[in-house]
Amino acid sequence: MTSDTMKQFNGKTDEADQTTADAGKAVLVGLLGGLVSAAGYLVYQRLPEEQKRRIQVQVRGIIESRLHQIRQDLNI
Repeated sequence: MTSDTMKQFNGKTDEADQTTADAGKAVLVGLLGGLVSAAGYLVYQRLPEEQKRRIQVQVRGIIESRLHQIRQDLNI
């Protein structure tokens, strides 16, 4: 009811409510990201050493190819 009254006087919506909603969404996304990261880390820690090495090699290859692509795009 208060926001309806304020709309009548200044013609604006309550921007604080939108900012609060956006902040809440950001916190939720951060918490979910943290939980997913922690779960991934726990799974990774339980892998045998050979699988860990294969994953490391694959990740390094992906990063190197991406960096090469970025350098080509920027002509570095």
